[in-house]
Amino acid sequence: MTARPLLPALAARPVLPPGFVHRSPATRLVLADGAIDRLRDELGMLGIRRPMLLAGRRTRCSALFGRALAVLGDLPHVLAEAVPAHSSTSLVERLAGQARMAAVDGFVAFGGGSASDTAKAVALLLAEGGRLADHAVRFVPPAMLVSPPLHAAKLPIVAVPGTASGAEVTASLGVRDDDHGAKLLFTDLRLAARLVLIDPRANLEVPAALMCATGMNGLAHCIEGLYSRERTPLAETLALDAMVRFADALPAVHRRPEDAAARAALLYAAHLSGLVLLNARTCLHHALCHAIGAVTGAGHGDANAVMLPHSVAFNAGAAAAPLARAAAALGAGDDAAALVRALRALQAAAGVPVRLRDIGVPAEALDRIAAKTLGERGLYYNPRPVSGAAELRALLGAAF
Repeated sequence: MTARPLLPALAARPVLPPGFVHRSPATRLVLADGAIDRLRDELGMLGIRRPMLLAGRRTRCSALFGRALAVLGDLPHVLAEAVPAHSSTSLVERLAGQARMAAVDGFVAFGGGSASDTAKAVALLLAEGGRLADHAVRFVPPAMLVSPPLHAAKLPIVAVPGTASGAEVTASLGVRDDDHGAKLLFTDLRLAARLVLIDPRANLEVPAALMCATGMNGLAHCIEGLYSRERTPLAETLALDAMVRFADALPAVHRRPEDAAARAALLYAAHLSGLVLLNARTCLHHALCHAIGAVTGAGHGDANAVMLPHSVAFNAGAAAAPLARAAAALGAGDDAAALVRALRALQAAAGVPVRLRDIGVPAEALDRIAAKTLGERGLYYNPRPVSGAAELRALLGAAF
């Protein structure tokens, strides 16, 4: 699908609110072919002398990771155990102990959201102490949010993203609780990466299917950032711009997997989507995807790819104006129904999965997913209140 210029959406922008607070972390972005070759010098500028390196099993076998190790040379570092697709509190606690013993003074996260989130979680636990779960944001139905204060300074994080989720930019993270299987969520602006190195040509070894699925996650950040109960006008502007870029880049990567320029465009759109979440919160859509991953182990990008049109349709009545702006930004029309049609067309153009059954979610898991979603923080920020598990079960059934 071909996106139109952003002007139609901006012409329909809402009136500026009477007051707001916008947050901007001290993040430096380097986007260039060969960016990874700057890693050692960049670590030195940040004062990182003994980093912990975090990556998933696939990423650890990649040429990018091998180049990074070569660039580090004799710089002392700690290689963390492989990070799984859904990181856990037990892994974070083990790595925090290892980092403390080795006097680690920073982190480098390679790959997708799990590696970035794990680095953030370890940095948080080292700084705040106690148990990781004690610092999680808790949603108490129907409408109470409990956010423990996080005041301690955090060790710096460098991110080398290998997917299009945008997790390398955000100040939030999610980690699976080993005791209950739920996704624990945390937010602290001090956890945003100090440096992001995006190397489009090195990204060519990442399967296009993974890039497109995780790109749907980044696109979901933008859409939810338009109607979240917590957002700023600048976050909305970034979201609309990033949406247009996703609409162009996702089909391009699917059609031309070996095109480094298409990879660069997608990775930049993902970076913008991460900036959206610095000043907006995810809503029901991500709550559902967190629960899907926690219950079934399905990939977060795949879950996002499947659920996004359904979540938008669910919120259509409660978020009509922002969804109309999103549809206009994509040149698709001027209402939520048009946006849903555009998202379905984008699913096809990007070659991503469209049914829960196609990503390994069994029918018998839907009730449990619906029940677990009720405790997710995203419901607090969603524009449409959720009445109960039956409503979510119907939504999941439509996506099955």
